[in-house]
Amino acid sequence: MPAFDFTVPGDCTKSTRIDKYVSEIPGGISRSHLKACATEILVNGKDAKLSHKISAGDSVQIRWQENIPQDIEPEDIPLRIIYEDSDVCVIDKEQGMVVHPAAGNWSGTLVSALLWRYKKSAIQNAGDETQLRPGIVHRLDKDTSGVMITAKNHAAQEFLSAQFRNHRTLIKEYICICTGRPPHQHGLITAGLVRDPKDRKRFVATQDDARGRRAVTAYKCIACYGNYSLMKVRIYTGRTHQIRAHMRFLNCPVLGDPVYGRRDPGFPSASLMLHSYRLTITLPGHTVPSVFRAPEPERFRKTVAVLRKRHKKFIMPKDY
Repeated sequence: MPAFDFTVPGDCTKSTRIDKYVSEIPGGISRSHLKACATEILVNGKDAKLSHKISAGDSVQIRWQENIPQDIEPEDIPLRIIYEDSDVCVIDKEQGMVVHPAAGNWSGTLVSALLWRYKKSAIQNAGDETQLRPGIVHRLDKDTSGVMITAKNHAAQEFLSAQFRNHRTLIKEYICICTGRPPHQHGLITAGLVRDPKDRKRFVATQDDARGRRAVTAYKCIACYGNYSLMKVRIYTGRTHQIRAHMRFLNCPVLGDPVYGRRDPGFPSASLMLHSYRLTITLPGHTVPSVFRAPEPERFRKTVAVLRKRHKKFIMPKDY
């Protein structure tokens, strides 16, 4: 997701709205473009609006999502459908599939696949296919696999998005294979996340409440095999790279993570071992939450099989 970060110079003598300031600095972004595409605005690590006035010394982070071109081509890409009705489509996203079209990834995306599927469905049901657009209410990284839910209409998108915003009835659970052993069998990571000033593609966990954006991750170590750990993870906030950054903070980076980990000599060709295996969410028109599961992917089964051959299984004691 594109980002624009800056610190207001110390010689700035007056407070100015964020959108006005950004539109006037060299290499800035127009106010209309910001209004249409900005998805996250932080001032000194705290959520803010474009109308927020900034002053000298303020640190500003802006992330945005470019609009999908109207001429994006539907593509006949097979999807693993877990559940589907007139409002939603729940899929088991394959590793390597980009969710949203963006620079460098205009084709082969989940959006393109859903456009094709919805178009076919509209034709079969004699509906108005021009009104059908896939509603992306949450994302998984390209190399993260597993459960995703999408909306088929605006009302469903708003209903689902509200749950992703407050996380009160929503439960998102993952499994991952990590390098290293955690300090405890289970725990809660509350370190906030800030963009790494040395590498803008990644985030750093910090315990400085004034800097980091709140992020909460619960983990449980299922078993250890040598210096590798099989973990269950639940996230209570939905930050970019949250699990990957928090596992690194725990000194247990996800195996195969090219951004937050290192190439592992034991598994030199490993891809990201992170999988969204269960999503609990209330569907439109329902009052009781539904549970959707994506089975353990083949790359996990193969890696665990190798670990079992190489190392004796170790269950970490609760007071470890």
